[in-house]
Amino acid sequence: MELSSSLEDYLETIQSIVAIKGAARPSDIARLRNVAASSVTTALRNLSKNGLVNHAPYDVVTLTPEGDRLASGIARKHAVFKEFFMSVLGINEDTSDECACRMEHIIPDDVLERLVEYLSFAKACQFGGRRWVDGKGFVCDHRENRT
Repeated sequence: MELSSSLEDYLETIQSIVAIKGAARPSDIARLRNVAASSVTTALRNLSKNGLVNHAPYDVVTLTPEGDRLASGIARKHAVFKEFFMSVLGINEDTSDECACRMEHIIPDDVLERLVEYLSFAKACQFGGRRWVDGKGFVCDHRENRT
């Protein structure tokens, strides 16, 4: 099933609210997404039509098992990208979060898995001490001991 980036963001938002409160109210969704109530209503209609949320007018919203599965995948992509931007590229948290939010919608699963493998490799090989310096690029704060 092909969803728009916007609908994927709604799934991710609903999942995060449900994790805290057990269910989401449309007003919670609107507040967190910073959108009008009418936008939430339209999104919920579309998500409900696709079998991804349980919702009736003036009632709480929960995810169906398929909606929860999709939301978890989107949230995972977001987390992987954010970690990559922060830990490998040395980008600040706010910018990393914003970029991750945009990229999570376009990356295929096989490419994401390659990125996950790279992050594991970088941690296992202790690529510590690297940082970005404007005008220079990546620099190392330490040298390897070679014998």
